[in-house]
Amino acid sequence: MYLNGICFITDESSCGGVLYEMVFTVLKAGISFIQHRQKEGTRREIYEEALKLRKLTRYFNATLIINDHADIALSVDADGVHLGQDDLPLAEARRIMGKKIIGVSTHNPEQARAAEAGGADYIGFGPVFETKTKDAGAPKGVNNLRLIAQNARIPVVAIGGVNIDNIASVMQAGAGAVAVVSAICSGDVAANAEKFVAVMKNFQ
Repeated sequence: MYLNGICFITDESSCGGVLYEMVFTVLKAGISFIQHRQKEGTRREIYEEALKLRKLTRYFNATLIINDHADIALSVDADGVHLGQDDLPLAEARRIMGKKIIGVSTHNPEQARAAEAGGADYIGFGPVFETKTKDAGAPKGVNNLRLIAQNARIPVVAIGGVNIDNIASVMQAGAGAVAVVSAICSGDVAANAEKFVAVMKNFQ
C-alpha cells in the first residue's frame, strides 16, 4: 500500500530546520510517504519546494502528496493531492487529478462518508489526540477513530498528536497509517523516524 504505515508531514513552522534535509533524513530512515504542507510563501515558492521534494522522493521511490494545491501537484508530477474541508471540492479535484491519489481531511463520520462516496482514495481523520501543530479542533479520540475505520472501505490515516507511545492504540483501532509531524521532527529526526519505522513493522 502506498501509505506504507507512516506519513511524514512537512511543516517548517513546527519542525524548523531545513525542509529538504529533514525529508532526506526521514526517507533514509525508511519512511516512504511524504505529505508536503506549506502554508506560507508564494505559490511560486511552494511550487519550487514541491519540485525539489519530487526529485528527492523519486530517488527514494517514495510517494509524494501535495497539500491543498492540485495544480502544483500536477505540475511537479506528484503522486497526488491532499484536500482539507475548505479546499477545492473533491469532484473538481478528481476531474483535474485523474487517477492520481486524493486524500481528504475529515473530522467526523459525516465528512468521512462524504469523502469515501465522492471517490477519495484515503481519509485523514483527526485530530485523534491533542496537538499543537495545527488548530483542528478538540481531540476526537481512539473510539471515534475506530468507528470511522470500521465503516470505511478505504484506508484511514490517523493524524493529530500521534507519537511513539500511543501509535499502537491507533493502529489497533483500525488505522491504515499514521500521519506524524512533531513526534518525528522534535529532537533527533533520524532516531525518531527509525523508531516509528521499527514499531510500524509490528502492524504490517
